[in-house]
Amino acid sequence: MPYYLGVDTSAYTTSLAIVNQAAALQWEDRKILKVPAGERGLAQSEAFFQHVQNLPSLVAEVPTNLWAGLAGIGVSTAPRAVEGSYMPVFTAGYCVASTLASGLRLPLYLTSHQEGHLAAGMVSGRLTENQFLAIHLSGGTTELLRVEKKKPGKLETQLLGGTTDLHAGQFVDRIGVRLGLSFPAGKELERLAQSADSEAASLLPSAVKGFEVSFSGVESAAQRLIEQHTPPAQVARAVEGCIVRTISKLLQAGIEETGIKHCLIVGGVASNQYIRSELARRLAHKTQLYWAEPEWSRDQAIGVALLTSQGL
Repeated sequence: MPYYLGVDTSAYTTSLAIVNQAAALQWEDRKILKVPAGERGLAQSEAFFQHVQNLPSLVAEVPTNLWAGLAGIGVSTAPRAVEGSYMPVFTAGYCVASTLASGLRLPLYLTSHQEGHLAAGMVSGRLTENQFLAIHLSGGTTELLRVEKKKPGKLETQLLGGTTDLHAGQFVDRIGVRLGLSFPAGKELERLAQSADSEAASLLPSAVKGFEVSFSGVESAAQRLIEQHTPPAQVARAVEGCIVRTISKLLQAGIEETGIKHCLIVGGVASNQYIRSELARRLAHKTQLYWAEPEWSRDQAIGVALLTSQGL
């Protein structure tokens, strides 16, 4: 059975993955980029430099027995599959993937980071619908999409709405770092929030107007909670609760507009178990939710490899 290698170099993760023709994961590894303590991110130049350092060691870790069966290589070359979508970090992955494809005389498949997230979510979440809504929640994306699978390996997306300022992941990270957590702050903030009481989730408002959401105002409100010496666990749960209500309202707007009741939720923020359970509870009678497996929600090359296996 042939194998397919996927490469993804996002803003904070270097990742390689190999799947077979049956969409079964054969091998995967990733390295999280290092962010100095107290910082809220990396400049693209520093992220690119770390990718260049990480890629050779990840390539060296690919199991020897898989190279011989490799039938194609795929790589994400942009954040989204829209004209003008570009981030320098994806050039690092493209350079390595294209070099490997040339040297091994294998076809090279180009896709986007967002399509990789959607593909990983479809497979791990067992979504088989050809048309569905998707919410992409991460440090660089907060979007509601209408997605259509028209041919193998290719997803057509239509942007319906999303944030007008901060992304959900940025909101989490800014408050997390202010609380003394490491960047990215998602996992630590989720653990911290577990000791909050039941009232904490409603401490922050949600800002939604039709298909537009905003996190800048509620981020300022969360900062004020910290300044007022609100217990850190309460603040952490308030952030989660705000995201739940915001995404719930955005998704309901999408359902009412399109009539589509199947929805996939992907991205690093979507790995949060509280957010998952609360969205499922709120939307139980309005939509069928599908989720990427938690480890497939965060940035990784699995989806890129899956699309490559379908598209070549």
